[in-house]
Amino acid sequence: MTATLEAPIVVDVAAPAPARKRPTPGVVAAVAFLAVIAVAVAAPGLLAGADPLAADPMRALEAPSAAHWFGTDQLGRDVFTRVVHGARYSLSIGVASTLLSVVAGGLVGLVAGLAPRAVDEVLSRALDVLSAFPEVLLALLFIAFTEPGTPSLIMAIALAFAPRYGRMVRAQTLLVRRSGYVEQAVTFGLSRVRLVARHVLPNVLGPLPILATIGLGAAVVNAAALSFLGMGPQPPSPEWGAMLSESRNYLRVAWWAAILPGATLTLTVIALTAVGRRLQARFEGRH
Repeated sequence: MTATLEAPIVVDVAAPAPARKRPTPGVVAAVAFLAVIAVAVAAPGLLAGADPLAADPMRALEAPSAAHWFGTDQLGRDVFTRVVHGARYSLSIGVASTLLSVVAGGLVGLVAGLAPRAVDEVLSRALDVLSAFPEVLLALLFIAFTEPGTPSLIMAIALAFAPRYGRMVRAQTLLVRRSGYVEQAVTFGLSRVRLVARHVLPNVLGPLPILATIGLGAAVVNAAALSFLGMGPQPPSPEWGAMLSESRNYLRVAWWAAILPGATLTLTVIALTAVGRRLQARFEGRH
């Protein structure tokens, strides 16, 4: 009887890829809420077809009901309709000011990080001075020299938020500029323009959209705060901050006219922050 020796079977087991964590219920709820807000911004008539400016004094200060989900305000206007249509005002101001602050701050930070030391010192000190002021105060100072309204509000918030993006882009530019692969590209004779376009910009600007998503919530809050003070869209515009300002004198008798728009504003900011933090964690490889 002859014994047969078989070669051992070697199974190449690859290391399993790290499983990505599933989004938490809170993040899923935040995305769903932001989807509703996006519909309100793009097509408010799908959620509330009534006229947000239509007043009915005979139905003033009615409590929430089947006819008026969020009740009515002091002029008999439907609060739910005004909240839905007001999303376009509040979010548009927040998005426009955030984009403007990202572009302006990012450009200043990029120039500071690439320029000679003397120029970097001047721009860095300017960013530090602007960062020393509270954002709302800086925006108020800007509006004081212009006039209340949506364009001035957008410019004021952009000016207040630009330093945070400028300092971040400058720090990231200096880090990339001193990295090994950039120094190697310089030794290969790559021109400065191509070096910046191919190696510096992609690595510097990558985190900006994520930081802008987080900063969008703060921009919306500041826009509502300034509108509450009368610096933004003027009544009867259904902007959330203006709605809070109009209804503050009726808080004891008609809490819904202020609490429900304020709750919508709060939930929007929380949802934006939650989604932004999730994107930041994914970008940093923590999820």
